[in-house]
Amino acid sequence: MRAVLTWKETVRDQCVYDLAFKPDGTQLIVAAGLRVLVFDTIDGTIQQPLKGHKDIVYCVAYAKDGKRFASGSADKSIIIWTSKLEGILKYTHNDSIQCLAYNPVTHQLASCSSGDFGLWSPEQKSVNKHKVSSKITCCGWTNDGQYLALGMMNGVVSIRNKNGEEKVKIERPGGSSSPIWSIAWNPSKDEHNDILAVADWGQKLSFYQLSGKQIGKDRTLTYDPCCVSYFSKGEYIVMGGSDKQASLYTKDGVRLGTIGEQNSLVWTCGVKPDSNFVVLGCQDGTITCYQLIFSTVHGLYKDRYAYRDSMTDVIVQHLITEQKVRIKCRELVKKIAIYRNRLAIQLPEKILIYELYSDDSSDMHYRIKEKICRKFECNLLVVCSQHIILCQEKRLQCLSFTSVREKEWVMESLIRYIKVIGGPPGREGLLVGLKNGAILKIFVDNPFPITLLKLSTSVRCLDMSASRNKLAVVDEHNTLLVYDINNKELLFQEPNANSVAWNTQCEDMLCFSGNGYLNIKASNFPVHQQKMQGFMVGYNGSKIFCLHVYSMSAVEVPQSAPMYQYLERKMFKEAYQIACLGVTDSDWRDLATEALEGLDFDTAKKAFIRIRDLRYLELINSIEERKKRGENDNELFLADVYAYQGKFHEAAKLYKRTGQESRALSMYTDLRMFEYAKEFVGATDPKSTRILMTKQADWAKSSKEPRAAAEMYLSAGEHLKAIDIIGEHGWADMLIDIARKLDKAEREPLAKCAFYFKKLKHHGYASETFSKMGDLQALVQLHVETRHWDEAFSLVEKHPQFKNDVYVPYAQWLAENDRFEEAQKSFHKAGQQKEAVKVLEQLTHNAVVENRFNDAGYYYWMVSMQCLDIARECGDQTVEMLKKFDRFQHLAELYHVYRSIQRYTDEPFSSHMPETLFNICRFLLNNLTKEVPPGISKVNTLYALAKQSRKLGAYKLARYSYEKLQELSIPSRFQESIELGSLTIRSKPFHDSEDLIEGMMCYRCSTNNPLLNNQGSVCINCRQPFIYSASSYEVLPLVQFYLEEGISDEEAVSLIDLEVPHTDQREAQWQNMDDGDHQTLRMDDGFDEIEEDPFTAKMSFEQGGSNFVPVKVSRSVLRSMSRRDVLIKRWPRPLKWEYFRSLLPDVSITMCPTCFKMFHSEDYELLVLQHNCCPYCRRPIDEPN
Repeated sequence: MRAVLTWKETVRDQCVYDLAFKPDGTQLIVAAGLRVLVFDTIDGTIQQPLKGHKDIVYCVAYAKDGKRFASGSADKSIIIWTSKLEGILKYTHNDSIQCLAYNPVTHQLASCSSGDFGLWSPEQKSVNKHKVSSKITCCGWTNDGQYLALGMMNGVVSIRNKNGEEKVKIERPGGSSSPIWSIAWNPSKDEHNDILAVADWGQKLSFYQLSGKQIGKDRTLTYDPCCVSYFSKGEYIVMGGSDKQASLYTKDGVRLGTIGEQNSLVWTCGVKPDSNFVVLGCQDGTITCYQLIFSTVHGLYKDRYAYRDSMTDVIVQHLITEQKVRIKCRELVKKIAIYRNRLAIQLPEKILIYELYSDDSSDMHYRIKEKICRKFECNLLVVCSQHIILCQEKRLQCLSFTSVREKEWVMESLIRYIKVIGGPPGREGLLVGLKNGAILKIFVDNPFPITLLKLSTSVRCLDMSASRNKLAVVDEHNTLLVYDINNKELLFQEPNANSVAWNTQCEDMLCFSGNGYLNIKASNFPVHQQKMQGFMVGYNGSKIFCLHVYSMSAVEVPQSAPMYQYLERKMFKEAYQIACLGVTDSDWRDLATEALEGLDFDTAKKAFIRIRDLRYLELINSIEERKKRGENDNELFLADVYAYQGKFHEAAKLYKRTGQESRALSMYTDLRMFEYAKEFVGATDPKSTRILMTKQADWAKSSKEPRAAAEMYLSAGEHLKAIDIIGEHGWADMLIDIARKLDKAEREPLAKCAFYFKKLKHHGYASETFSKMGDLQALVQLHVETRHWDEAFSLVEKHPQFKNDVYVPYAQWLAENDRFEEAQKSFHKAGQQKEAVKVLEQLTHNAVVENRFNDAGYYYWMVSMQCLDIARECGDQTVEMLKKFDRFQHLAELYHVYRSIQRYTDEPFSSHMPETLFNICRFLLNNLTKEVPPGISKVNTLYALAKQSRKLGAYKLARYSYEKLQELSIPSRFQESIELGSLTIRSKPFHDSEDLIEGMMCYRCSTNNPLLNNQGSVCINCRQPFIYSASSYEVLPLVQFYLEEGISDEEAVSLIDLEVPHTDQREAQWQNMDDGDHQTLRMDDGFDEIEEDPFTAKMSFEQGGSNFVPVKVSRSVLRSMSRRDVLIKRWPRPLKWEYFRSLLPDVSITMCPTCFKMFHSEDYELLVLQHNCCPYCRRPIDEPN
């Protein structure tokens, strides 16, 4: 251990009482005089002097988090400073402050004075103070911050908890005659207990556990200690005092040496965190910083390495087994030497010689053999079986274990390197390298050194080969020189070497390190390099011992490179020796293979045994057997080796050369290499060719190589078998080639190809194949299965006979994908009316369930039209379908109108006029006499009717609606409104508005009808059904008439179109009077004989009974009608056309040509503009009739 002065500063005329480091080591805080000085720890420059105290500063302490530090002074005050050197707080005691300590965990500050101590933390406003019986000189917290130790003038150490209560009291034997002057807790995290070092002025250093129990005995000092400080990891203690120097001790109190001698008493010392820098503060104001340098003390012999640990222990490490043993010397270890079973350790006053308990190579138990109790000064120490050799500059001394000096050699120059190279006990040889380049061999029992070589430069490192024939030297220019000892000849030299070692197990191998590389040299081959950190010190077998900083490790280095160097020269025996030192399995295989090809069967056998390759071992055995039987054709043996290695062509050539063609042929056929076999046989031997073909065919049948088999079948014309193999393995590219090459007449193979294409989902290829075959049915089916609808439809356009095969699956697919309307149309196209109806019924049901009554009405209308189509096409179902048609038409209208009521009751805003809603409700109630379709609510309808009746003045009807509602189950949301309405309606007159009743006049018999009619939408007098506008649901001025027997629809239309002109006499009866303000038509009463309209005459048929008598017209009546007064519903067959006569020709009425619903013309035009289609049947306006 050396102490190197880093920097020195002096504070004039001031004593340095205390110092403290910032935890990161960047600042040093020093208490000097009235000021607190802040130093830079790197170069000792003062960063800033801090003024704040009025008297001498005795103590400083830095918090563990590095955020603040404190100073205490004889002015009885403590100042807290930030790390930025700003004072932030001050508090006082009753006496001068003696010492400070920050808690390492809670950052609580303990401040101690002559008569008490206080505990302050940033969270508290007040300082908790506790009285003590004696002056406190020093204090310190445990690592976990739980306890505070106080050292006092009366020789007592008091250990307190965080609240200041005393837990343990340690009384030193001297009492007040040996005051405690410094204490420190060991900061090590590895110790199981908290250990307290106590230094007192009874000149003792002692150690205690937290419990107060002393550890070991007191250590006697030769001075009064003033300061104790631990290194960061707790491995060493620094102590200074009245002997004017600081000393380094182990953690157990063993003195290791002096750090720095001073001119006055050392009052304080500190170790920079996590480093080897020590700062001392003296009474004369000197502050010095030293760096401690710990040198490596170690020794190596073969696979045992001994080194110093913690300055007083020796650890012996077995580099192969990685075992370690620690020898505790309890004194400073100065030198270590190790040789075979001996270990020598030099301590300050003696040398200890240990020996192993047993001769076992892995034994690690050492015991003391001898002690030489003398102080020696030496540079190097060497131990042999019975002697120790001390080296001091030019002199070598040989001592026996009993301290008798037996021999002494004096060299002509300084000794640079010494090594024991073995020998019989008591007669070992030493290899010595001198600074002047001389290399000597010295035997312990021989007083005369033998000069081996004389170099021109100084020696750095030496080693001798196992057989003592070669010498390797590294000189001071880092050059490696290898000499033959016998004839002093330089064998070779290499640059960039700092150390060298011969392999202890192999004569021709050595390794050397330098420049971060490890170099291995075998014989006189080129050097093999690999990266390595550190310093190479030994080479044993395949292990290289490497010293990196302080740790020694054994690096396993495969010897592959030198082995291959020997293999290249076909030196199999030497390569095998190298491989035995340690190579990888693949290297062993390469060695075995090379030796086998070189016909060195002995080496090959050993190598194959090493990798346990039975196949090759069998081959070698068979060759050895054949050799015993007298075979000696090496080419034939080599041919067998090549065949085993898979080099078949080389084997075949050698077989041919040795006249063994049959063996080559059987080799090729066994390997199914028929092409090579054919080439080998050639066209000369037809018999062999035939045998080959037979074998090939058999093999193809049972082969596990289907592609080859398929190709053979194809070449043999067996298309079906080939297609089966190809199809099963899914080789579509191969299959399409076959399909394209086949003739379209070969339907079976083509069909099989198409089948496999479908299976493999290659639809394009399948389609191509079906087209080639002309199988349209299969092609359509393929398009349908693969959902390629466009191709399917284009096929159907050309071949309508496949219509059903496409449209039905298409419709089903649409239905599955929730595209019901398209599905229905597709079923319709395919002529699958029942399916189309089924889809529509499902759609309608869904629409009703989801309250989409508009859609429900539309779908019912579509279903009814579908039923009409079925009735037309299927004669046997006509009656049933026409019934369904009527029912669905009726439902369609009901749902269509109910949509408006549902919107009125369920949605916040309604777009309908009150009159329209009033009409709709009445129409619906008139038609709900028998059954109520699902989804339609009578409550909603009556509720809407009641509200609108009241608005329009139909109070009687409103009262009736409320009464009807009382009979029904009413939803809670209407409850209050209905109850209120039925109460308030009683204040109104019990009759309806005259205008409303007049609006319900029958245009046939002029009877005024009631607003609600339980017989339905017919006149109560003549039973003529009312015709309603499909938008406002007002009664239209239309009367339906029927044709007399024998008049066909076509004839009727042509008769109406004739339009016979009236006579002048008729025209004269009307007089047009225009007086400017308004126009009037007046009938002239002057004519008695008015010609009556034949239609009106038919209409006024006396109506009595309960049966409805329709208006039937003859040809003459038809002839008298005007075309514009007649509306015709031209229903498709089997329905008959329906004829309506307008009785008020001025009222413009429009009929939708698809659904035949009647509208007031202006309403219809408005609705069509809004929706772009008929509001009822959704026929687009631009669609042709």
